[in-house]
Amino acid sequence: MTDVVSKDRNQGKNQLRVGRLVKAHGLKGALKLELYTDNPERRFTPGAEFTLQVPEASPWHGKTVVVREYRVMNGNPVVFLQDVDDRDAAETLVRAILWIDQDSDEVEDDAWFDHQLVGLDVVRDGLVVGKVARVEHFPAQDLLIVRSGDREILVPFVKAIVPTVDVSAGRVVVTPPPGLFEELPDTPEDADAESSGSDDSE
Repeated sequence: MTDVVSKDRNQGKNQLRVGRLVKAHGLKGALKLELYTDNPERRFTPGAEFTLQVPEASPWHGKTVVVREYRVMNGNPVVFLQDVDDRDAAETLVRAILWIDQDSDEVEDDAWFDHQLVGLDVVRDGLVVGKVARVEHFPAQDLLIVRSGDREILVPFVKAIVPTVDVSAGRVVVTPPPGLFEELPDTPEDADAESSGSDDSE
C-alpha cells in the first residue's frame, strides 16, 4: 500500500482512488489489488461500485465495476468483480485504477483531496520553496506538481519525500533528493573524469 493516498474531484464529485488491479489471479476472474486505502474490508464490500480509470481504447472505458467478493489470499488482497468470470476477462482489467465516491467529511489516515493540496506552501529545511500547483495521478504513484519561480517541479508524493502534510497550517514539508529542486554543481570528481577522458582520447 502506498504511504500517501490522494483524493480527487471528478466532474464535481469527490472521489477517492482506492486501488489498482495489478494482475489476474487464477482462472475464475480474480484480480490482485494494489491498495490505496487503509480500510479495504469496508471499501471492497460486496456490491461496492467503482469507477474505472482506463485508457480510452479499453473496452472498459466509461464503465464501472461491482465487487462480488474480496479476499486476502496468500497474503495478497484479491477482488472478484461481477461479470468478470474467467482469466481472459480479468486480463482486460489489469492496470485499471479504481475510484469510489467519497464524502468530503469522511477521512482516512494520510489521505487528502486534491483541492486540499493545491495552493499549499512547499517547505524545505524551514524555507518556502514553492507552492503545490496541482496533483497528477499515475498508476505507479502520484506526483505533486510544485511551482517554484518559473519552473514546475515533479515531486513524487511518497512518505520518504513528502513526510508531512499539514493542511490546517497551509503547508507540505518536503525532503527531496539532491538535484530535484536545484541544479547540482559539477564536482571535482566530474571535472577530473572529464579531464581524464580528454587525456585518454589524445
